[in-house]
Amino acid sequence: MSDALIAAPGAAAPRWLEPEEAARAGFYALLSRLYAGGPDAALLAAIAAAAPLPVEAGDAAAAGAKDAAGDLASAWDALRAASARATPEAVAQEYDELFIGVGKSEVNLHASHWLTGFMMERPLAEVRGALAGLGLERRPETSMVEDHLSALCETMRILIAGHGKRLPADIGEQKAFFDHHVAAWVFPCCDAISVCPLASFYRDVAQFTKHFLALERDSFAME
Repeated sequence: MSDALIAAPGAAAPRWLEPEEAARAGFYALLSRLYAGGPDAALLAAIAAAAPLPVEAGDAAAAGAKDAAGDLASAWDALRAASARATPEAVAQEYDELFIGVGKSEVNLHASHWLTGFMMERPLAEVRGALAGLGLERRPETSMVEDHLSALCETMRILIAGHGKRLPADIGEQKAFFDHHVAAWVFPCCDAISVCPLASFYRDVAQFTKHFLALERDSFAME
């Protein structure tokens, strides 16, 4: 579902990515899919069967980065284990109860809600303006708005990996979009999912999201 929400013009143009960049793009694609709706059996099985993340030893100066990588690896192991236990039916019900609800969701996944307390506010307009500047837009067939966490993760994937005729964005463009439209609100959202009594599988998704995006934030800060 990596290109179901955000569109870039032109036919696909295969390109080679450094392994680290391919891994980043892959994690954003996974998060986009998980926040778009409950995963099916095939995706649960794929996550459960995925390899653990390596934690490379480093010198004392890199201790902080090593700790962050270790936290991410632990969160990934927890998500792999949760995926092995989960069923598509249970996870779909959990997604609906958490993020859709009857009348009001338990946890809102939109930037506008977290930054202003209301939906369809200035943060959404700012995301739309940023997407237009990047040559991207919401696909007309989707009802999900552009400041939804799923759409924002997908946009980050496109900025890292490119799409269609669009080449990967430079690190400055990636950082600017991340800082303004993701980092400003996503960590409290992850915390809200983690403490919600309705969350089970998505508690592990939220913890992985939090550690992955914290590593992204810290890596961008060093650029």
